[in-house]
Amino acid sequence: MSVTAVPLRPIAKGSLGRLLIGVAAVALAAAGLAYAGQRNLEPSGTAFLANNAKQAGVITTDSGLQYQVIREGQGPSPTAGDIALVGYTGTLVDGKVFDQNEQAAMPVDGVVPGFSEALQLMKRGGEYKIFIPPALGYGDKESGPIPANSVLIFNVKLLDFKSRAEIMAMQQQMRQLQGEGMHP
Repeated sequence: MSVTAVPLRPIAKGSLGRLLIGVAAVALAAAGLAYAGQRNLEPSGTAFLANNAKQAGVITTDSGLQYQVIREGQGPSPTAGDIALVGYTGTLVDGKVFDQNEQAAMPVDGVVPGFSEALQLMKRGGEYKIFIPPALGYGDKESGPIPANSVLIFNVKLLDFKSRAEIMAMQQQMRQLQGEGMHP
């Protein structure tokens, strides 16, 4: 067997240096783009909330909750100790629906702080669009389909509310009626 030698051309003077400079320039450009991309990703949603606060009709509370009154209700507002009957749709900033219910009974003080605050601003029959910053939602914790540090957006209708005492009295009446129905 014979080995065929292939002649190699010599590298031109300075070519290796230019190659290294080109590789370094590409690496720096890639690092710069990656850094710029990371700066635009704001996991806390601060950019969204800052822009949203400038929208017509959006009100920002001292806590940072933002809301927009779609339809004002009538009468008093629920308190933290009440049970509210609401219809709602919850979405993320990208529009992805993570929860919805046409009629859900919930303790006003048993939901995330931003939702509780918004319910206490509403009146029976009212409809609000609320924007809950992460600090008033789930914060840096994931919750089911909700990623950590998410701004939560809800369309909420306050259908009705009752005090816990009223709910307990109604339950007691139901038990009495059921008990009477069982004895002839």
